[in-house]
Amino acid sequence: MQSPFVATDWLAAHLTDPDLVVIDGSWHMPNAARNAQAEYLAGHIPGAVFFDIDGVADTTTNLPHMLPAPNDFARMVGALGISDSMTIVVYDELGLFSAPRVWWTFRTMGARNVRILAGGGPKWRAERRATETGLVTRPPQLFHTDFDPARIATFETVRDRSRDGAAQIADARPAPRFHAEVPEPRAGLRGGHIPNSLSVPVTLLTEAGQMKSPAELTQLFASRGLALAKPIITSCGSGITASTLALALNLAGAEDVAVYDGSWAEWGSRKDADIET
Repeated sequence: MQSPFVATDWLAAHLTDPDLVVIDGSWHMPNAARNAQAEYLAGHIPGAVFFDIDGVADTTTNLPHMLPAPNDFARMVGALGISDSMTIVVYDELGLFSAPRVWWTFRTMGARNVRILAGGGPKWRAERRATETGLVTRPPQLFHTDFDPARIATFETVRDRSRDGAAQIADARPAPRFHAEVPEPRAGLRGGHIPNSLSVPVTLLTEAGQMKSPAELTQLFASRGLALAKPIITSCGSGITASTLALALNLAGAEDVAVYDGSWAEWGSRKDADIET
């Protein structure tokens, strides 16, 4: 596969290309006491628009930042000045945390050329590259969706695969949450994990804010009991780091990977969901 990453040098050289759009896809955990949009307004890569993961979402559910319907997504990102034919470069201000979720969202909705800035905002700033403040607005565009439902796993699918083993389930949450040793950061959720799922903490996938090499990832997944040739469903707390895990699996050569969009925010809140600790 084409590398989903671009380097800061490449982005700096192409920053003013008319068919390129830069997206700040920063998002922080509920207990992080950080406001991604306020930080964006205080300083961002020149020309970048802010992608609100909680706002470009399905508003008919109480689950956090679930994918919106394709026509709603097209309307919202079109208003941001993004078309499906543009080169879309996503970054976040933690290096590599929420940008893969935005990458996965655009890919699921049919964008053809979506890349992630390697090292993200921290690397850009460490190299003392230009930033700007305030809200960036772009002329509205038409985004034509080509929705790929195979990239998404529903509660029912995950429940069935947990029981029949027809797909592996990989959980990107920290191990203490997987084992119910610490409370979930979202109130009201039970602790534990989906039965028969495997723990693959997202922190094992990166080093210094960047994704490990495909060879390192392949070795890691083998050590965790994941067979890359078999279907895999990724999960996490709310679908953010599950997308990072899906990206890493793709880089390692896995081809049949879906993200459980509801993740533990859904599973841990349902009385009809079996839980292991």
